[in-house]
Amino acid sequence: MDTAEQFYSITEIACRLNLSQKTIRRHIAAGLLQSYRIGGVHRITETSFKNFLEKPAQDVPYAGFNLFGEKVYVEKGGIVKTKIRKNGDAVNWVEINEIWKTNKKSKLTSVDLFCGAGGISKGFELAGLNGICGLDWFDEAGRTYARNFRHPFVYGDISQEETKREFYATVKKKLNGRKVNIVAGGFPCQGFSMSGNRVVDDPRNSLYKEMLEIVQKLGPDFVVCENVVGLRNMLGGKIEQKILADYRESGYEMNVTTLRAADYSVPQKRDRVIFIGNRIGLTNFHPKPFLTEADYVTTREAIEDLMDHPEDEKFNHLITKHKPEMEQRLLAIPEGKSLYPNYSDAWKKCPWNEASCTIKENHGGVNVHPKLGRVLTPREMARIQSFPDDFIFEGKKSKQLVQIGNAVPPLLAKAIGLAIRKSYGEI
Repeated sequence: MDTAEQFYSITEIACRLNLSQKTIRRHIAAGLLQSYRIGGVHRITETSFKNFLEKPAQDVPYAGFNLFGEKVYVEKGGIVKTKIRKNGDAVNWVEINEIWKTNKKSKLTSVDLFCGAGGISKGFELAGLNGICGLDWFDEAGRTYARNFRHPFVYGDISQEETKREFYATVKKKLNGRKVNIVAGGFPCQGFSMSGNRVVDDPRNSLYKEMLEIVQKLGPDFVVCENVVGLRNMLGGKIEQKILADYRESGYEMNVTTLRAADYSVPQKRDRVIFIGNRIGLTNFHPKPFLTEADYVTTREAIEDLMDHPEDEKFNHLITKHKPEMEQRLLAIPEGKSLYPNYSDAWKKCPWNEASCTIKENHGGVNVHPKLGRVLTPREMARIQSFPDDFIFEGKKSKQLVQIGNAVPPLLAKAIGLAIRKSYGEI
């Protein structure tokens, strides 16, 4: 053992691999991960950690451990399949790094439900897909969507028949005889409850059911559902099982896992659960991460050039004016900490030389700039969400912040779009 080497705790290794501490202890007990007892606790050197990542499997042929600590094996075409993933996910990983900069357009079409400002739509567009229509009830988000996309936006409540009729008519006209290949959406997940072992109906779940109804009506080849990671644990995992069962009953075999936006060049450690399903017998591919934490795009790289940028309303660079006392309080916040300890997700300072913490608009408590005594501007938040600078948000500043904080990072959506194109064998 080299005493000059850095040592890591079980907790630190678990965080780096996105695995539980219990799993790390099992690897140590099995002799797969070498540790040293120092002061009665396990310590792992950098060398031991690297050896663990490169250790060959004994039971199945695989390429080693991926950055999540999973055993994987490689098939032709760069398809990397996971044998067992955390939480029992069965995932079909596919390489997208070599096609990340492709400018080859697709013939595939997509619609975006609960689209907000259009994070998924923008990402799919960057992946070469053809947007057909967006649908949402948020007025300012609708104006943002209409400004930034050439395809139409339908404003209204998805649960209302009038809105659905307009949506179906708009989609049919825009398709002009083509079919819908992909329906995507991030439905709200409030209201799920149980009676015994059964998930019961709740009026607040109507939006989930409306998306399912639209899928059944349009019959797309693929469905993409996006949601917060907390959905996976709702009612002990019963909600996730219900979603999979509902779509299976509708003819869609689904795979689900959690993706981290920073793994796909988004300067933000934002985790989202992504369901991908199809009804045409293809493999549901999730995009294989192509960045490790050491390679993440940092907050500094994303927004440093805006520190001296003058306020510019047309660019969404709207600077919040704080009182001198508040400026000093904001400057004193340690990176990764909140101004208010009881509200860890509000007024939280982003790290400067790492990918940012999750960007959100939390009832007025937006993220704090790492180097300046103020909160982030809408444009800085948009940069950290990976929106391009020519994507302009409509509405007053508070509405812009809500749109940006609620959006799916476009580069994460781009990765998903490219994975679906690989499912079709397009690229």
